[in-house]
Amino acid sequence: MTSRHIVIVGGGQAAAQAILTLRQKKFDGRITLVGEEELPPYQRPPLSKKYLAGDLERERLLLRPLAFYEKNGVEMRLGVRAEELEPDSRRVRLDDGRSLGYDGLLLATGSRVRRLNIPGSDLPGIHYVRNVADVDRISEAVKPGNRLVVAGAGYIGLEVAAVAATKGLKVTILEAVDRVMARVVCPEVSRFYFDYHTRSGVDIRCGKMIDGFIGNGHVEAVSAADGERFPCDLAIVGIGIEPVVEPASGAGLTCDNGIRVDEFARTDDEAIVAAGDCTNHPSRRYGHRVRLESVQNAIDQAKVAAASLLGEDQPYDTVPWFWSDQYDLKLQIAGLSQNHDRVVLRGDPSANSFSAFYLRDGVLLAVDAVNSPREFMLGKRLIMQRAAPAPELLADSESDLMELLKR
Repeated sequence: MTSRHIVIVGGGQAAAQAILTLRQKKFDGRITLVGEEELPPYQRPPLSKKYLAGDLERERLLLRPLAFYEKNGVEMRLGVRAEELEPDSRRVRLDDGRSLGYDGLLLATGSRVRRLNIPGSDLPGIHYVRNVADVDRISEAVKPGNRLVVAGAGYIGLEVAAVAATKGLKVTILEAVDRVMARVVCPEVSRFYFDYHTRSGVDIRCGKMIDGFIGNGHVEAVSAADGERFPCDLAIVGIGIEPVVEPASGAGLTCDNGIRVDEFARTDDEAIVAAGDCTNHPSRRYGHRVRLESVQNAIDQAKVAAASLLGEDQPYDTVPWFWSDQYDLKLQIAGLSQNHDRVVLRGDPSANSFSAFYLRDGVLLAVDAVNSPREFMLGKRLIMQRAAPAPELLADSESDLMELLKR
């Protein structure tokens, strides 16, 4: 392997993990990382939480210090974008006019925010949350008394609202559908978070479709489709993300809601693998293809992708997990709840500690745990076992989930 060159396109969790895995597996060839931002790979989940709150310094966002990459002989091409892939000649063309040859290529291109294209959407004062620069700009306006309107009540929207409300801003959330976090949690969990935010002073309006931003040189209000206007000093849009697939699709690789890979993270091209938010991979556990937006997926799939570049077959089929921090609440999710036919609640929402277990045909698919780390951990293990626990035992807070595992 001494003469091989592996190029990694991307500057996030998957890229950093792939480098670590390659060196741990004794790969002694060249590694070049290409990243659009000037920073080396860093954590993104804290951006809408501790970093926005000012509780985490920029240096602590870094997944590895620069010394790690120097020690491991990684060539860093930061502040440049991979514009074009040439699979036939195995080259990556960069936007600075240079190109890199490769023997193996890992695409860890990640995702970008979905943007609103409505009247006034280009006004200053409208923000998105995806990178450090985004949050630095938002932080300048996070001042007590300022009015913030958040578009979208998903993870990002609610996390930003929690920080802003704690900082003394007057926060309004506008959500197009009928409940918060509707894509990922059941109505019972949605109601709990709606009530908690409301008690914390946040005004949440569900069923409110935004049709424009209003302002003269700076955003001053957000307009809803029903004619109601919401004055603001700043607006934050959090309506989801989409995979960055252009380098792959432009090279003729199959893309369908992400770069299509197999269980070994391989694309159509034998020399190209992909990992992280940008991929669409098969899940034997759930019986269909999925695209996951999570740190866990980026890490675990990057390990598989790195192994594939070295000729090792390690199928990827782990239980996905996610988390969200809002106020003093930690929501931990294991598994995928889509297509469930029953929800079982355990614990007491009024005590801010409870769980929701999702089942289909009696088999446990997923668990949402609010300030319930034990239920999260044991629930994840039950999902791994494809367990079919009795609903009455799941609902009984006095029952021992560990006993279910032993069965």
